[in-house]
Amino acid sequence: MYHERRDALDQRWQLLADAANVELLRLPNNAAAALSLLKAIPVQGLIFSGGNTLTSLGGDAPERDETEQALLTLAMKQHMPVLGVCRGMQFIQHYFGQTLIPVTGHVSQQITISAGSEIRQVNSYHQWGSYNCPAPLIVTAKAADGVVKACRHDTLPLFGIMWHPERMSAFDPRDLQLIKGFSQK
Repeated sequence: MYHERRDALDQRWQLLADAANVELLRLPNNAAAALSLLKAIPVQGLIFSGGNTLTSLGGDAPERDETEQALLTLAMKQHMPVLGVCRGMQFIQHYFGQTLIPVTGHVSQQITISAGSEIRQVNSYHQWGSYNCPAPLIVTAKAADGVVKACRHDTLPLFGIMWHPERMSAFDPRDLQLIKGFSQK
């Protein structure tokens, strides 16, 4: 029996990128190849998308964890913007030492979050989360049950969100602005 490993990206990411007027370069889940591409092709930021579970939580894509580890390390050295979406935010939290725990009520749900004085509805598709973030990460949005839904680094252009802007039937202008902002740093 042939065991084939595949990487996949939701095709709506291209539609979201088009709506935000940014170009996407899809990187392979191979650390050496991804780093080589970044040396050859200038990029203005990275998006760590959703999908897969971290291997530390039982996932089966160690090459993705290794690639994102290498990319995040490079991005921080170069002050390159990074946006982590769902699993991508979990990776950023894990990188900085956050222990992720099972959370309930966040799979295939619409969740109300508060980000300072702003209240908004976002989609939610995750079973792992946290109720806080370790320094240097700062919590910027939470769900009513206290689950962290967004965080940022205190000095570097690293931001994480626990919703999927690409899965919205109509893209939210705030998400488009977030993506545009990260691509213009």
